[in-house]
Amino acid sequence: MKSQKLKPLIRFLLIICGLALVAVLFVPMWRIDLVAPQYPEGLKLLIYPDKLAGNVDIINGLNHYIGMKSLHTGDFPEFTILPFIIAFFAAAFILVAVMGRKKLLYLLLVLFLCFGVLAMYDFWRWEYNYGHNLNPDAAIIVPGMAYQPPLIGFKQLLNFGAYSMPDIGGWIFVSVGALLVFCTIMVWRSSPKNISRTRLAPAIASFLLLISLSSCSSGPEPIKTGTDNCYFCKMTISDVRFGAELITTKGKIYKFDDVHCIVSYLRTKDVEPQDIKNVYLSNFCKDHQLINVNKCSLLKSENLKSPMGGNTAAFDNRDSLLKIQQLYPGDPVNWNDLIKQ
Repeated sequence: MKSQKLKPLIRFLLIICGLALVAVLFVPMWRIDLVAPQYPEGLKLLIYPDKLAGNVDIINGLNHYIGMKSLHTGDFPEFTILPFIIAFFAAAFILVAVMGRKKLLYLLLVLFLCFGVLAMYDFWRWEYNYGHNLNPDAAIIVPGMAYQPPLIGFKQLLNFGAYSMPDIGGWIFVSVGALLVFCTIMVWRSSPKNISRTRLAPAIASFLLLISLSSCSSGPEPIKTGTDNCYFCKMTISDVRFGAELITTKGKIYKFDDVHCIVSYLRTKDVEPQDIKNVYLSNFCKDHQLINVNKCSLLKSENLKSPMGGNTAAFDNRDSLLKIQQLYPGDPVNWNDLIKQ
């Protein structure tokens, strides 16, 4: 039936997507950049569909000292399979465009989204295994420390800042997925079978937009004891009750194990005040969620015995502070006064 056929514009966009996926076979899909004082120019690990590239040998040399396994293309079966999967989807996009069937378009969307989710999970699993399965006889051992890079975004690993993000191929994949969703919505809306479909399309678009906005959120990230390290003193965070976090306007996150550490770091002006979006302190009570310094009450007491001697606890309300003050005699303090001392 004619109503079941795709419009020429949709077919054209699908062919463009298929050709774009062919290009993915020849460019890096993902990259992990490492920056440290001893490597101001940075180190990079490039992940192609069929190999690893970049400063692999240097990174392997550094990883040897902390007990991480060496990275070798031959150790990853994904590099054998992935080029064929990409070629399959490239051919599938073109085939759906040629055949022009709506049901095939819907099937392609489901398969492509499932592949995207599985690929990201596999990447996370790879990072987790390499970051946690460490050699117990390594030259450098930090108790409780793991070196898992971020799935996407930034993470501090000892004195290295690790940035993980899509490269050219990854952005092509994202663009192809966005175009596929757009095409599917347009076809769904134009279906004459059920008018409710035209009402459902805006809801789908709103849902996808909500996911996009939530994934770009730069709110506080939970502090993980025994895993996260203080950016200032480099110690593994062991007591979440005194934790702190700084978020820049660009979304970069710095974690600290003590009010003393975050205050000391702010005084270095390593991050200019105008580049600071928010500062959070861990709630001493309840579930130790992070609360904005502008909304918390602070108690300073020598009896608190925080990890680095800041001996300052934060609370989400005044009543909680007064109750703890009976157990740990001390004085309420102001955040602005602390950073000016």
